[in-house]
Amino acid sequence: MDIQSIKNRFGIIGNSPALNYALQVAIQVANTDLTVLIVGESGVGKEIFSQIIHSLSPRKHNPFIAVNCGAIPEGTIDSELFGHEKGSFTGAVDSRKGYFETVNGGTLFMDEIGEMPLGTQARLLRVLENSEFIRVGSSKVQKTDVRVIAATNKDLLQATQNNKFREDLYYRLNTVPIRVPSLRERKEDIILLFRKFAVDFAERYRTSPIQLTEEAKSMLLNYGWPGNVRELKNIAEQISVLSENKSISGQELEKFLPKTGSNPLPMVLGSAPSTNAEFMNERDILYKLFFDLKKDVTEMKKMFFEIVQHPGSMAGMPHVMDDGFVQDMPLVRAQHDNNPGASVIPVTSQPMILSENRDIQDHIIVDESLNIMDKEKELIERALRKHKGKRKDAASDLGISERTLYRKLKEYDIED
Repeated sequence: MDIQSIKNRFGIIGNSPALNYALQVAIQVANTDLTVLIVGESGVGKEIFSQIIHSLSPRKHNPFIAVNCGAIPEGTIDSELFGHEKGSFTGAVDSRKGYFETVNGGTLFMDEIGEMPLGTQARLLRVLENSEFIRVGSSKVQKTDVRVIAATNKDLLQATQNNKFREDLYYRLNTVPIRVPSLRERKEDIILLFRKFAVDFAERYRTSPIQLTEEAKSMLLNYGWPGNVRELKNIAEQISVLSENKSISGQELEKFLPKTGSNPLPMVLGSAPSTNAEFMNERDILYKLFFDLKKDVTEMKKMFFEIVQHPGSMAGMPHVMDDGFVQDMPLVRAQHDNNPGASVIPVTSQPMILSENRDIQDHIIVDESLNIMDKEKELIERALRKHKGKRKDAASDLGISERTLYRKLKEYDIED
């Protein structure tokens, strides 16, 4: 079957070389039983590729199940995948088959494979290598014949170096990699996709299709599309429903495009957040930490500069930053040989060096630990104290999922 037939069958729009190459690899590997790893940002359509591979394979008449590994709680994922015996854990009132048992002879699509716990990764590796698995609570080895297609928006090779993903499993999954390009990498398809979505929504809502002016088309092409095709489709639907004019100008389109400049954090283009919003990227914690740290240092510089310029002006004033970074700073009086009058100077637990010959604001050195893991642990502890141990509220404040927070608590041995 040629590429164009596949596009027509699965509703794939676009002619970019990167997209065509990914489809060509999917077609070629479909007739084998090789394990496939589909990589790409969130919203690029990785699941469509798994369906293409299954539909063109000898297993096409057997079951196909898509499993989101990131959406299954860590405590139950083994049971979901491999099944369990009655009484194997609290709540196991009956025996249950797992996906590797029910999909026997078919294809199992494992999305967000990078979110899988390390213990489950070891079980999966055994299935891939020996086609064997053991139910939770059982000692009986069972055989299965399941083709695994995995997908991720993470850099799994980097995860192996950080001990977040098993290296042997990575190379076992990566037998045939398929990289689905982001929308930024196939700009020539953006207008085609938007037009297709506009026509589809016009039919659904029984209105006339919206049209874009040249200025609006240029804005679409220059936008970053962090949400890829999914985001483009959502915006096309919003405009189709909410816009009173059917000819969309650049000014009108701007109302529907997210204001990227409003986010002070840098956008990482290499990877996108998970579709289930569970995991907003651990880098976000570090970005927030660094910006808070920069703010703290800037405030301290300003405070010290004011003290040196106006020694008596700080007497009796509370030395507390906006976010509680410096609290209850003790004061001592500096005694000088020729000046018995005391100058009020704050004493910190960290050494401070002030240059006498150059601009003071540029040469205040604060000696403190900048270890990323220490600061991440400190930020998590502060969030838990702020919300009185409520993990859900603390995770929301940190910009991460409750599951990620739970993992960090175990990793840093934090008691909440």
